[in-house]
Amino acid sequence: TLSRMTPPRPSVAASERMDTVPTLAFPVIRGVQAQREYYVAMWSLRMMKQVSIFNEDELPPEMRAQRTLNKSRIPEISNYILDNPSDYVFSALTVSIDSNVQFEGLPGQDKLGILRVPMEAKFIINDGQHRRAAIMEALEQRPELAHETIPVVFFLDIGLERCQQMFADLNRHAIRPSRSIGLLYDHRNAKAKLAKLVILKSDAFREIVDMEKSSLARRSRKLFTLSAFHNACADLVEGLATGDLNEDADLARGFWEAVATHFPAWGQVRGGRIPASEVREGFIHSHGIALQAIARAGNALLKKHPNDWKKRLALIAKIDWSRSNAVLWEGRALIGGKVSKSSTNVTLTCNVVKEALRLPLEPEEEKVEKAYRKRARA
Repeated sequence: TLSRMTPPRPSVAASERMDTVPTLAFPVIRGVQAQREYYVAMWSLRMMKQVSIFNEDELPPEMRAQRTLNKSRIPEISNYILDNPSDYVFSALTVSIDSNVQFEGLPGQDKLGILRVPMEAKFIINDGQHRRAAIMEALEQRPELAHETIPVVFFLDIGLERCQQMFADLNRHAIRPSRSIGLLYDHRNAKAKLAKLVILKSDAFREIVDMEKSSLARRSRKLFTLSAFHNACADLVEGLATGDLNEDADLARGFWEAVATHFPAWGQVRGGRIPASEVREGFIHSHGIALQAIARAGNALLKKHPNDWKKRLALIAKIDWSRSNAVLWEGRALIGGKVSKSSTNVTLTCNVVKEALRLPLEPEEEKVEKAYRKRARA
């Protein structure tokens, strides 16, 4: 086991012992972190299959250094590689080596060299087990990826307790970004691109959609989030999209700007004449659930009445969107007075909009409606 300080080069005796066993050799950069020596190497993706990784799945949790592999995550990550072979990005794997090793510095170098690891050494992944499993699966379909590389950070012979602490520390500060900012920065997602383009081109929505947060603070000056608007746009153009981004954006923008004319409060928020929080607290129409419900009803409206949909859309203003109207909204958009975002509640809210627009319900919507009315009578 290496000392906590930067260790001296192995003794002659240690080197001789290492020379007597088969070893793996990795070009590495040597560093020190928290007074512990570690190494950074580049592994070809093919090495993911060639190097034996210790499998802990059969051990009880307290004896493992890692959570068990969630196999349901692997296809999603693997497909990410296969779908984006020219621009996928992976961060480094973090691996512990349960063995003595030997670092051989290059001439005149003390940080660049070769790390020799016994063939029987155990490699334990502290961070990146799902990436490794996905890479192995992707290689089955795209063998030509075998020569690409991924960085690997090696920590040495540090024992189960330290490995478990490393896992806890590596995940302690890992905060998943909000869905809105994920969509904002995602240039592969066609539906995200559509929603962003609609917002940026629309005078009615540009100032009232928060592009970064997925939940709005009480004092936020915005009415909707990008994630909510993305869901609504996706539902609106379902079965109507042509695949031409600008054409589809014009369709969606035309619809949403027509909707906005029937909700004067949105314009008042945009103009700074009324606080957004006041509108959200007072009306259902200023929440993501209503946006998505209107989109679903709008999809049916555009399909069934492509020529006079704007005239029919005016009926949406006849709905009493007041949050205080518990007779209408409790159990639909509200549960215990609080806005609910569940798929069932979106459907029930959509049903109200469809009824106002004199649109028939789909079989699944009819089923949800009957269940709701049965509960209401009970």
